[in-house]
Amino acid sequence: MNDGKSFAQPDPEQPAGSTPEVSPLANEYPVLPDAVHSPQFAGPFQISPEPWSPAPADLSLPEDLRAPWGWLDLALLVAITFGGIFLFSVILVIIFSAFGIGPSQVQKSAEYKGIFAVVTQTLLSLGLLAYLAAQMRLRFRRPFWRTIGWRPLDAGLMPRYFAYFTWIVAGFAFSLLITIASSALGHKAQMPIEGLFQNRVSALLLMSMGILIAPVFEETIFRGYIYPVIARSWGVTASVLVTGTIFGLLHAPQLWGGWAQIGLLVVVGIVFTLVRAITKTVVASYLLHVSYNSFLFLAFLFASRGLRHLPIVH
Repeated sequence: MNDGKSFAQPDPEQPAGSTPEVSPLANEYPVLPDAVHSPQFAGPFQISPEPWSPAPADLSLPEDLRAPWGWLDLALLVAITFGGIFLFSVILVIIFSAFGIGPSQVQKSAEYKGIFAVVTQTLLSLGLLAYLAAQMRLRFRRPFWRTIGWRPLDAGLMPRYFAYFTWIVAGFAFSLLITIASSALGHKAQMPIEGLFQNRVSALLLMSMGILIAPVFEETIFRGYIYPVIARSWGVTASVLVTGTIFGLLHAPQLWGGWAQIGLLVVVGIVFTLVRAITKTVVASYLLHVSYNSFLFLAFLFASRGLRHLPIVH
């Protein structure tokens, strides 16, 4: 067994003055010092069972903040997002034009405008998720979902299914509270998102995206990718406020003219991020988010009698 000595080390039991036996492997495979085998050693001779593994995480940070990406990666994500919006918009314009639907027709038709907006957002969401998955696997050599914050929810002493159910119920209750507050505050101007609910096709597409895609995408981006970087630099409290505010303001174009509604959505973003910070997993904020959206759309389906009586927006 190798005890840390070189193969060329003389045997203490061999008589003095005799020539020590030297292993033929001594020159070809020298034994490195123990420090080289330590995970803290970052020199050129580091030995690891997986030499492609990333550098050890900062163990002084909580596990949910040990993200291997930083501010430059966030800046790159922003650039890719704008590039993706342009790219997918151009692709859809070409596809619509191939079916004889020009850009002017898209702007004038609530159905075409809704389809264009929802499909663009869906393609962008899936594209950015694919980019982040590739970044985790190819650059950081780590599993995608857990690295980006989707860790199992800690249920404590209660059954795990009950913990998940609790956050779903909380999302419904929170959505009801925000809906009541929005109705009480009201808004005078027509909001752009209201136009997407004038047509049954666009309304169905928007609701499907809002339940199936948006919560996964937005929680992964905001609470999984953005939150830990800000928390490491400015602290958890600042990250909760900043990440939540960014979330709300990025939805502002959909609610333009409804200033109270934009403010309420900032509150929603802060609450989602606070849940992520408390539970240390994106799973909790996702459950809150998807149940929040589901309640809004179920309420709309009930009010419109199954989309048979859509609101008329002028």
